[in-house]
Amino acid sequence: MANPVLSAQDRWKQDRSDDGLFYAEPRFVHHLDGAFRSRLTALYQERIPPGAVVLDLMSSWVSHLPETLSSIEVIGHGLNARELEANPRLSRHWVQNLNVDQRLPLESDSVDAALIVAGWQYLQQPEQVAAELLRVVRAGGQLIVSFSNRMFAQKATRIWTDGGDRDHLEIVARVLVAQGWPMLKLVAEATRAEGPLGWLGGKGDPFFAVVAEKPSA
Repeated sequence: MANPVLSAQDRWKQDRSDDGLFYAEPRFVHHLDGAFRSRLTALYQERIPPGAVVLDLMSSWVSHLPETLSSIEVIGHGLNARELEANPRLSRHWVQNLNVDQRLPLESDSVDAALIVAGWQYLQQPEQVAAELLRVVRAGGQLIVSFSNRMFAQKATRIWTDGGDRDHLEIVARVLVAQGWPMLKLVAEATRAEGPLGWLGGKGDPFFAVVAEKPSA
């Protein structure tokens, strides 16, 4: 059983229609800029070991994994089958609405690293998802939740739309700790825009991440 953290009001969304309908059409675009994506890939390079089994939860047509991690197995999940089919890094994938059913169709202790990129803000039952991730990640494995300040506001939860960047870090951390994930690292960094704008000091999408490691048995 997951330990509740959010209230009913926290979970409210402006658009309460079926999430599957909202994501029915594929979006073959980048929702985060190049500066954010480069920082995320660098974090994955630092944290994910060769040969790992990786769960890319709430994935799309890209996984942002470094090319040097070619020996890993990547299991993908999302809401749009065409996007997942177009992702060359996925070894296999499935479609599931986590706001309807949080149970992951994976064996316990079967994954070395679980990733969520720009997806946490849409989870109405993040406690159950965090508990499930604790179940499927192996002892000593890790969870990396990353996000910026972008979102589909109509589909994000009220606790996310009403809060700022630091609030977002804090709520992800609180939910994870309540389910038994000890905090390992909180990341909050500015990025530099790519190209000429960056040469002039322009900023890219801010980078935030919560990294947690499952306790060893």
